[in-house]
Amino acid sequence: MNDTAKILHEKLGQRSPREAIILGSSLGGVADALENPLTIDYLDLPGFPKPSISGHGGQLVSGILGGREIIVLQGRVHYYEQGDATAMRPVIEALAELGIETLIVTNAAGSVNVDTGPGQIMLITDHINFAGINPLIGETGDAGFVSMTNAYDPDCAERMRDAARYEKLPLAEGVYMWFSGPSFETPAEIIAARALGADAVGMSTVPETILARRFGLKVAGLSMITNLAAGIQGASPSHDETKTQGTRAAGSMIRLLTKYLELTNND
Repeated sequence: MNDTAKILHEKLGQRSPREAIILGSSLGGVADALENPLTIDYLDLPGFPKPSISGHGGQLVSGILGGREIIVLQGRVHYYEQGDATAMRPVIEALAELGIETLIVTNAAGSVNVDTGPGQIMLITDHINFAGINPLIGETGDAGFVSMTNAYDPDCAERMRDAARYEKLPLAEGVYMWFSGPSFETPAEIIAARALGADAVGMSTVPETILARRFGLKVAGLSMITNLAAGIQGASPSHDETKTQGTRAAGSMIRLLTKYLELTNND
């Protein structure tokens, strides 16, 4: 166990979570739904990066949701903040050493499809690494040759569908395309994204998914659709829109995640 995992293990005491959730822009309110919360600042965990973007808190919260002990990460560091695709590696490696088995990655995303509008949740079934950057570049030995078939675990996805049905929440499904950011995509890029098979676009998640698979974690992915992508019905996305819509839709995300964890607890 590395030093960061040891510190985290000591701070958590008798808690033994098996799931962790990375919260996207303005979804930090999910952490407020936890019972018996224990909050740890990223600054107290060596190697954990401090987010510099509004809407990302920079705290790890341990607690109970849906009857299960979990870890919630309020905030991530994006590639565009430091030009470093490996920024979240210390976080995910520490979680894996701590005993986390499943990582649920969430994000705020722009929809390429008119039928999936702001306020809806999209289950990520696969991704396209349009940024062309990989957090495993420079990995020594053979560890970097990670299979990305079923990168988003089919069993986790089916449980997420069941949770949505129980909660009567509409759940779209589709492919997420990663752009490096921080500038938003052009209308021409969105046309290209749609032609390549993307259903939503965003500036995160893919590096974390790759890293999670590198360290043997299962991954479930959810996009909170906060806007139509550039050029779709004249849309021109902004960060303020992302934060506003993300905050409004946090309640649906809480319901979905809570039921998902309840179903996991019953397995």
